[in-house]
Amino acid sequence: MYSRVVGTGSYLPPRRVTNQQLADELAARGIETSDEWIVARTGIQARHFAAPEQTSSDMAVEAARRALEMAKLDANDIDLIIVATSTPDFVFPSTACLVQSKLGIKNGGAAFDIQAVCSGFAYALATADNFIRSGAHRNALVIGAEVFSRILDFNDRTTCVLFGDGAGAIVLSASETPGVLSSALHADGSYANILCVPGNVHGGEIAGQAFLYMDGQAVFKLAVKVLEKVAHEALDKAGLASSDIDWLIPHQANLRIMSSTARKLGLPDEKMVVTVDQHGNTSAASIPLALDVAVRDGRIQPGHHVMIEGVGGGFTWGAVLFQM
Repeated sequence: MYSRVVGTGSYLPPRRVTNQQLADELAARGIETSDEWIVARTGIQARHFAAPEQTSSDMAVEAARRALEMAKLDANDIDLIIVATSTPDFVFPSTACLVQSKLGIKNGGAAFDIQAVCSGFAYALATADNFIRSGAHRNALVIGAEVFSRILDFNDRTTCVLFGDGAGAIVLSASETPGVLSSALHADGSYANILCVPGNVHGGEIAGQAFLYMDGQAVFKLAVKVLEKVAHEALDKAGLASSDIDWLIPHQANLRIMSSTARKLGLPDEKMVVTVDQHGNTSAASIPLALDVAVRDGRIQPGHHVMIEGVGGGFTWGAVLFQM
């Protein structure tokens, strides 16, 4: 038994914030930045921020409904929900359980969250694939959903300009023909300090720092190094070469990292799906958001080989290769 992607969906909150709008807001705080500065370093031109009342589960549900519609499945056909998120609605219950409830699913299927930050969707997809291959489940919702705007320090221009909010989802179903071909997941906790939110709930208060911290140079160097290796690892497991990749969908963090990875794989920029310019870095949501955009605009077609890969706090990294 195999698993195949049979539906994709995504959701972006209505509030779109351009670099100039963000620069104006930061200027009121005495923080200097500009559209030119942000674009030159990241490739980002705009991002979306959730409304104060919107949660990760709210956005996840919208993306899930669109994926279910494409898959032509009812919500109660889903017997497994995995949500990749670093910004859950609550400490517990899981965001996945909240999504299950909001979708009206009453079949008692499994639902849980995965926390691998920006690698989260790759981790979640690989996990769902293994559950389906085992025969334990038949139809999975795999979702990445984030409200990173809630954990940004808007006095730190090196991080607050990078991130946005949104959700992306796929329906992964059991199939007699191969869909997901291979996956490779890794982590090295010794790098935990270079990308983290070093705070926690203690005694009803926040202990430590509740804002995102990132050592940008350290993350950049490590990301470029591990992304090439993990992509080749997934290709080797599938018995394919990088030339067999029709579309590369890297985690949408920084255009320079993405382009460097494509070059190392010998792929032209035309084979890489880019949404970071309009979405910013949406962490675990970035890959499924980009996948849905490319499916719906017709670039990704049935039979195409798609490679997704990402790096995230932990430090985590992973890649999944699948055929549409």
